[in-house]
Amino acid sequence: MPHAPQIRIPATYMRGGTSKGVFFRLQDLPEPCQTPGEARDKLLLRVIGSPDPYQKQIDGMGGATSSTSKTVILADPTQPDHDVDYLFGQVSIDKPFVDWSGNCGNLTAAVGAFAINSGFVARDRIPENGTCTVRIWQANIKKTIVAHVPITKGEVQETGDFELDGVTFPAAEVQVEFMDPADGEGSMFPTGNLVDDLDVPGVGTLKATMINAGIPTIFVNAEDIGYKGTELQDDINSDPAALARFETIRAHGAVKMGLIQNIEEAANRQHTPKVAFVAKPIDYVSSSGKSIGAGDVDVLVRALSMGKLHHAMMGTAAVAIATASAVPGTLVNLAAGGGDRTHVTFGHPSGTLRVGAEAKEVDGQWTATKAIMSRSARVLMEGWVRVPGDSF
Repeated sequence: MPHAPQIRIPATYMRGGTSKGVFFRLQDLPEPCQTPGEARDKLLLRVIGSPDPYQKQIDGMGGATSSTSKTVILADPTQPDHDVDYLFGQVSIDKPFVDWSGNCGNLTAAVGAFAINSGFVARDRIPENGTCTVRIWQANIKKTIVAHVPITKGEVQETGDFELDGVTFPAAEVQVEFMDPADGEGSMFPTGNLVDDLDVPGVGTLKATMINAGIPTIFVNAEDIGYKGTELQDDINSDPAALARFETIRAHGAVKMGLIQNIEEAANRQHTPKVAFVAKPIDYVSSSGKSIGAGDVDVLVRALSMGKLHHAMMGTAAVAIATASAVPGTLVNLAAGGGDRTHVTFGHPSGTLRVGAEAKEVDGQWTATKAIMSRSARVLMEGWVRVPGDSF
């Protein structure tokens, strides 16, 4: 029988922070895929190369990790005083679904540049030299993000000397502000507590800080689950029993946060919430061989994404870390030494990262006003991505 030929779709492959993804303009997608639904999900799965039982994504653009199995769709703004709508899809590697439940903070650093290059930002707002402020509406979580993109001779400046642990080469610095970063509706601490007792069958009762900021995140103490906070990827990802325990913690935390009704639903919500563990600083050696001294950081954090320990730190989780550190009494704040703070430097598997955050208590409820971090981004390839015409 005849087979449908391949079609080509305008796309750009970009690195943002410590992630990579395929970027699209909404108007460039095939018409059936311009609205949310099965056709769009099938298209993005085929673009990335999922579902792949081999978990390699050889027949697609994905890189077989949570950091590289990502898609972005930009569209004209639906909100006043914004330049662009940003929709993020986390593509499962081995299962046939796209998770639309949260943002990708790392790729946010690339959204500003892509918006400028794709004509979403008015030309009169782009300086000849200086910084272009791109006002982004994050459509997954309905929040405003402001990206400060360097401009040289009227074009996005991608090269520079800004170094980011987890990224091999230096590039231009992009400052990203997450405004009112509490994710979703309701309290920033959905249980009403800064620290909860989380009952996890087969694991025990764990102290946990569960926060909606940047991305819903469950923090536990490293020592309570048998770790030091200095672990690298292989220490966790090569241990199937450990990964299963973390997924159990994540599922039960998601129920307690009200994100799902029962633990079975967690399998179809892999992107959120995240689960992370924290510890007081001690010396360790990063994945690149760089020595990190206890005095170099305020706290150690390791976080899992899509069921695996992340090689560095998700940008949205970094927002959660900074926000939690700014609230006295959370596990992150206590591991960082307690007290009031407006920024935190934390150690992750690839090195360190400094993130600023502002939080305040009003009528007994904590709220975050913004979080700020620096990332870098650049175009890796642009043109068209090809998929079989009957993929969707």
